[in-house]
Amino acid sequence: MINIIVVGNGMVGFKFCEKFISKPGQEKYQITVFGEEPRRAYDRVHLSEYFAGKTADDLSMSTLDWYAENNITLNTSELITDINREQKTVHTHQEKTYSYDYIVLATGSSAFVPPIQGVEKEGVFVYRTIEDLDAIMAYAKKIKQNGATDAAVLGGGLLGLEAAKAVRDLGLNPHVVEFAPRLMPRQLDKGASDMLQSKIEELNIGIHLNKATQYIAGDDCITGMMFAEEKLLKVDMLVISAGIKPRDELGRISGLEVGVRGGIEVNNKMQTSDPCIYAIGEVALYNQMIYGLVAPGYEMADVAAEQIMQGEKTMRETIDMSTQLKLIGVEVASFGDPFIENENVTAIVYENKFSGIYKRINVTKDGKTLLGGILVGDSSDYNCLFQIYSNAMALPQNPEDLILGSRGGESSTMGSVMDLPDTAVICSCENVTKGSICCSITDGTCETLTDVVKLTKATSGCGGCKPMVVDLVKEAQKSIGKEVKESLCEHFQYTRQELFDIVKINKYTNFYEVVDHHGKGDGCEVCKPVVASIFSSIYNDTANKHVTTQDTNDRFLANIQRNGTYSVVPRVAGGEITAEKLIVIGQVAKQFDLYTKITGAQRVDLFGAHLNDLPKIWKILIDNGFESGHAYGKSLRAVKSCVGNAWCRYGMDDSAGFAIELENRYKGIRSPHKIKGGVSACIRECAEARGKDFGLIAVEGGWNLYICGNGGATPKHAVLLAEQIDKATVLKYLDRFLMYYIRTAGPLVRTATWLDKLEGGMDYLKEVIIHDRIGICEALEAEMETLVGTFECEWKQVIEKPRLLKRFSHFVNSDETDDNIEYVPLRDQKMPKPW
Repeated sequence: MINIIVVGNGMVGFKFCEKFISKPGQEKYQITVFGEEPRRAYDRVHLSEYFAGKTADDLSMSTLDWYAENNITLNTSELITDINREQKTVHTHQEKTYSYDYIVLATGSSAFVPPIQGVEKEGVFVYRTIEDLDAIMAYAKKIKQNGATDAAVLGGGLLGLEAAKAVRDLGLNPHVVEFAPRLMPRQLDKGASDMLQSKIEELNIGIHLNKATQYIAGDDCITGMMFAEEKLLKVDMLVISAGIKPRDELGRISGLEVGVRGGIEVNNKMQTSDPCIYAIGEVALYNQMIYGLVAPGYEMADVAAEQIMQGEKTMRETIDMSTQLKLIGVEVASFGDPFIENENVTAIVYENKFSGIYKRINVTKDGKTLLGGILVGDSSDYNCLFQIYSNAMALPQNPEDLILGSRGGESSTMGSVMDLPDTAVICSCENVTKGSICCSITDGTCETLTDVVKLTKATSGCGGCKPMVVDLVKEAQKSIGKEVKESLCEHFQYTRQELFDIVKINKYTNFYEVVDHHGKGDGCEVCKPVVASIFSSIYNDTANKHVTTQDTNDRFLANIQRNGTYSVVPRVAGGEITAEKLIVIGQVAKQFDLYTKITGAQRVDLFGAHLNDLPKIWKILIDNGFESGHAYGKSLRAVKSCVGNAWCRYGMDDSAGFAIELENRYKGIRSPHKIKGGVSACIRECAEARGKDFGLIAVEGGWNLYICGNGGATPKHAVLLAEQIDKATVLKYLDRFLMYYIRTAGPLVRTATWLDKLEGGMDYLKEVIIHDRIGICEALEAEMETLVGTFECEWKQVIEKPRLLKRFSHFVNSDETDDNIEYVPLRDQKMPKPW
């Protein structure tokens, strides 16, 4: 039996064991693992979830019996103190000796603690292990009882921002202190960092950049941080997350070659200066670099396993540091070379401060090659961009379409995911290629997505590749003639489109009729709102008719906010409002002490309304001529307009009047996702009509009609459906388009995504909408007329029917209000108190 000793039982050490036992011939080897922590390997990537209630077992990477089941001996709470390379033995702190044939050093790293005077004081912690987190939680609880409110995190990198989230989750006000002039300086440029900073500051997290901490103030316990400019930041706790340093002490003691700045030197086989000793993960110095990401560590683990078994796999010459993650609720990603700047490179930047989105791609001057990029606020394009970059795929004629969306009928990025080469790495955490995923289906090894995940481990790391893996599995299933069905959920083996037809043909009017005849169980939070939306799309039922099957927002006809209050958005069709109505909104805001904001859709949003106050607020508004703005519903939100030819010297038509007509026509109509419209009086586009689900621009000879665009998290320009048409034709085409979308789109699928996935694309849609190719236009128009003619304001229903008022109480058995909601003043208004 060949003995392998693995020193370190973190994520990479565990991955080595997992990779090793999956290889042919592994039965000839005996693996013994030593971990100094008192538990089996756990997921450090999601360590912050420990603060949200997950246990050590929840974070564990294996079951309790996994090691024994795979003939691996696990020794926890045992530290290897020395390696005798001549005798090929290791010694533990318990004075035990073990012999080896091979050693795999997976000791990882420890938190780097800067040499700041006072870091040894009580209340200063590092953020690395579950024990660290336990200590942080205990101390936070203690100081909160003494009235403390503020804590600092030293370090504005990935780990530092995760630590800031943890501090906030503990009920303290976090401050992030960073020595560099920007957040995440290794991943983001200044524009991206500024956008991330603004998003984080919106969460009431203090950001302090360019700060060199001189010393920690306080006697025995921390009371503050003194910066170089003699400015004191008062805090009662400090979490240090300023980087890592390799745990290479065992290599040093054993005489292995180490780098000047730390790390055990390895070759492309992951061998150290002793060919029987391998080093992997954050302790390994490869190409004079320490790699702090999971994916390179997992690849190192696989290479070491292959080499010990006399395989030929080696590490790639260059390691890709691309990453996609979510920091404090903000999506962040970078790939390739995000900073490259020279005369042969052009940087294309999209920045939307209103939506909090920053996107940058670096392309060659000839526009043919993608070199890298940065995404903040919306990383939905990451998988696609990464594949284009890593596989050197051809770029569209206008490279900016990669982040702006197509302005014409052609796709802005790559086509089908099946167009990728088989060698394309889909799951970088587990180094799983497209070929591995597809072949597992086509050769009969796997039948389902679950089977593929179990076999290849794809999606089991960060999870960012899951959408692409799902698409690949579906396409591979189709390629072998297997029917692929988009089932709604476990209770219905139908798509939304099929359920729509089932409800309409059978004239069902409540959820339980549908689930009893065509489903199973009692339904869930996925299918109930979908079926309720279908009822509304067919019968124009308001949310009041199906209260028990709605989600929270539709149940209470308002958007719930993070502190448990609600927002109120009255409809202001086309953005046109009288002075009298403006005064009413102001009086309501003042009477109920609400935060007010003008929305991007030309409406006034009132925040901070208590549940029990909603009917009182809406009674005042309705009595003064307002209607529900449906800001909470998957329905038409608003039709934005410019002032039009009544006021503007460039205006070519009455955009405001037409916007009002369209908004009043389609208001309240439920759809698979929210929809927005825009009407511009000229090509100057002040209403941003081509960033909407439907948009109109006045031109010589009529209106140009655009459809299937959207702003928000995934901006995409709308596509021209018809040009120079009159108002009657606009209404006819819009009726058909909206009803066809309502009938056929999946749940929570926006019009832009729906068009992307529609077989035949825009050419086919034009045939259906304009030329009535499948003979349904008359039916679509009739259905829309029914919906338009049966509109009812949901809030007016509530005000006029006392039985509907019962659900607007904070407590089921009491009329009392919630007194636990706290606010803080900000810019002459009130804001929710930070978490």
